[in-house]
Amino acid sequence: MLHFIIRFNLIVGLIIFILYLYQVFYTLYGFIVKPEGRHKKQQLSAPLHRFAVLICARNEEAVISELVQSLKNQDYPEELLDIYVLADNCSDHTADRARCAGAIVYERHNTAQVGKGYALDFLLERIRLFHTDDPYDGFFVFDADNIVNPTFVAEMNETFSKGYDVLTCYRNSKNFGSSWISAGYSIWFLREARFLNHPRMRLNTNCAVSGTGFLIANHIIEENNGWPYYLLTEDIQFSAVCAARGWKIGYCDNAIIYDEQPTTFRQSWRQRMRWAKGFYQVNVHCGAGLLKGIFKGPRRFSCYDILMTIAPCMLLTLSTVAVNLFFLLGFLTLPSPLAVKLAKVSLHFLVGGFQWMYVLLFLYALLTVATEWKRIPASAFKKLEYVPLFPLFMLTYFPISLAALFTRVEWKPIIHTSVEDVKV
Repeated sequence: MLHFIIRFNLIVGLIIFILYLYQVFYTLYGFIVKPEGRHKKQQLSAPLHRFAVLICARNEEAVISELVQSLKNQDYPEELLDIYVLADNCSDHTADRARCAGAIVYERHNTAQVGKGYALDFLLERIRLFHTDDPYDGFFVFDADNIVNPTFVAEMNETFSKGYDVLTCYRNSKNFGSSWISAGYSIWFLREARFLNHPRMRLNTNCAVSGTGFLIANHIIEENNGWPYYLLTEDIQFSAVCAARGWKIGYCDNAIIYDEQPTTFRQSWRQRMRWAKGFYQVNVHCGAGLLKGIFKGPRRFSCYDILMTIAPCMLLTLSTVAVNLFFLLGFLTLPSPLAVKLAKVSLHFLVGGFQWMYVLLFLYALLTVATEWKRIPASAFKKLEYVPLFPLFMLTYFPISLAALFTRVEWKPIIHTSVEDVKV
């Protein structure tokens, strides 16, 4: 029995290590190789494209004007950038605020089909019906609480002109220093930009879309006849489809978006519960296609990368914890010295596993904050204060992932109120 416990834990640990070893390489690459063009002004010379901005907002009267204004202030010809806002099932003044700020506004009232995917599809349908005179080359997607730096569109246009089908950007946060929860989100998205999408871009493999601040080529919208991605995590669903179909997703490091993060654990639990459930949904809908794409497809490693992103690795870890707990509690009921010894072995693996997870996540957070120090809009004290709490934020995914497995989850909006003084 002792050998079984040891072998079981070592085998599970080895499997996880092998599957995600490539991300260790990504991290080393992202640390050593700095993103191109950072800290210096680039000469932008690409042909100018015509874009539409898509913003789906539900009761976002507190923040919608700020986003529209930041888009109006772009260093990009105004006649080449149309801003559309969909006031989706709103009961406040979101539509009025967006119109006053200068956006083209549509309203939708549908309580049966709820979620960002349905809202985007509705807005794209309205654009195809009423704005056909001068077709768009691409469509930006933003959340209502975002603001963007003045060169965002110009930088994205420069990279888009290199032939990418989809582009994602550098996702920063308005409110890094508001709480350990907002800081946890912020570090995670900064890590995604520097140590995942940046290496993917430089190594010519697919990046992944992350919720907001991305650009889609018009031909994809035409091929899809709109936006047919309705799962709880429609961004991950879209990233998986892109990898399987060979659509190339790029990354633009100098296009910076500032996103408002939840500040309370209750808000965070609800949002991450939706994300966890959405990842399970994407596994069911896209897992087989990605697995097939690994062995036969135009972007094989991209399929593997995204498959590992959506894989329920947390459940494998939880299973290991459950097995060790079962042995621990079972052995403690037995009086023999051997049973006590076996219980100590299980306890050792449990405690040691969480210790190692904490240390590795702490080092990851420290590395992320150190490399992205100048871009984080927070005081030096706040940047360092929340690094030790990042592992705790990530470890709360254990109960969230478990609860999402057995709970019915529906899309619910997060109320945004933050209008931060971020220098863009």
